[in-house]
Amino acid sequence: MTDKTSQSSQSSEPERPRDHKTASAQAPNNSMIKNFIAGGFGGTCLVFAGHPLDTIKVRLQTQPYSTDGKPALYKGTLDCTKKIIKHEGFLGLYKGMATPIIGVTPMYAICFFSFTMGKKLQQKSEDHIFSLRELFFAGALAGLSTTVILAPGERVKCLLQVQNANPSSSGPKYAGPADCFKQLYKQGGIRNVYVGTVATACRDVPSSGVYFMTYEFFQRLLMPEGGTRSDLSPARTLFAGGMAGIVNWLVAIPADVLKSRQQTAAPGTYSGFLDVLKKTISNDGITGLYKGATPVMLRAFPANAACFLGYECAMKLLNYLSPP
Repeated sequence: MTDKTSQSSQSSEPERPRDHKTASAQAPNNSMIKNFIAGGFGGTCLVFAGHPLDTIKVRLQTQPYSTDGKPALYKGTLDCTKKIIKHEGFLGLYKGMATPIIGVTPMYAICFFSFTMGKKLQQKSEDHIFSLRELFFAGALAGLSTTVILAPGERVKCLLQVQNANPSSSGPKYAGPADCFKQLYKQGGIRNVYVGTVATACRDVPSSGVYFMTYEFFQRLLMPEGGTRSDLSPARTLFAGGMAGIVNWLVAIPADVLKSRQQTAAPGTYSGFLDVLKKTISNDGITGLYKGATPVMLRAFPANAACFLGYECAMKLLNYLSPP
């Protein structure tokens, strides 16, 4: 769900010529409806590109430990990949993908919609040039706005990703996303479905802020001389999106580990977000907050590059069909 324009000029500053790269970043259409549609398409591209490594990440983050404190199932990213394919087939890497696919279009649509709204709330004039700080706050609003949708989807996705992780297990507990949701609701009502919401917000609010801010920063940096944002090549868009994904996950990993552990733990294991944090550090040390970092970072660049390329392509098509 993860991850938009230029720098602001302070009214108190003396009048000076604007850098063409900064000003040209204002070129994209800021229609909230178009951003809603294009954002949904970008999110779909992200899921298809990144889900296998997301499954590996969740398996590594939530794997049990043996009595001697060593991982009981996987030695690392490559070992996890091999064992999933060996015991569950290649499609095992795509377990739980139905949930994000179903939820990703509205989630990313709302995310990009909220980011655009966050910019409009801070916009002082038609030619207002946004500072990186303003872009961060607009992105943070986007992260907050998606939490309500994302938290239960993440809960279901993670549970589906870890079921049958142990080859000796008797079989899948959940038949699919709908069955998982139904069982969770039956066991503890809507509160059980929304376990991990605080952790999801702690992950997505700051990480979405740096996500959109970083994307805009690299777009400005890569802007062709005398050109506009629409002149950026697909390769440059992929690079800007990929870098945004990397910075996003550098911020998000600790809260993501806590979220995954809380959402896949047996009822009663944790009393809340702070309890997950306390027990994780107590059992695994501070490095426990970075479990699964390797597949996360391997996934970050291609998945988010695909997301933003999909977004930009959809936006160009929408602007062609309905010029701004």
